[in-house]
Amino acid sequence: MASFTVVVGDPDSGSSYQLEAEAQDANRFIGKSIGEEVDGGAVGLDGYTLEITGGSDDAGRPLNSDVAGANLKEVLMQGRQTGYKPARDGERRRITVRGSEVSDAVAQINASIVERGSADVDELLGEGDAEDDE
Repeated sequence: MASFTVVVGDPDSGSSYQLEAEAQDANRFIGKSIGEEVDGGAVGLDGYTLEITGGSDDAGRPLNSDVAGANLKEVLMQGRQTGYKPARDGERRRITVRGSEVSDAVAQINASIVERGSADVDELLGEGDAEDDE
């Protein structure tokens, strides 16, 4: 049974929320690829639509949108890309990445809010109750 940590970014406020998707809700993500949209109800954001922007597996290998499927693949990286930051100009390195499709092996999924629902994100997640002490 799959379970994911889903990090949802709110582009309007600049906030991010770390949520859990387990069992049946996690199955909504399996088979989706980077760039596809998912119903936010899977992580408690009813009425919201989320776009998958990336993720990583248990070992920390990133999902790469250039690699099809869900398997691991060694890719020759050149220039700054997801999962690779060269130390000097012209440096190339073969890096193991996971394909762009979400599978059971993925531990974390990054997503961004595309369409908003009627309620505020903080209200849905119950985080708007406590005010910061000033």
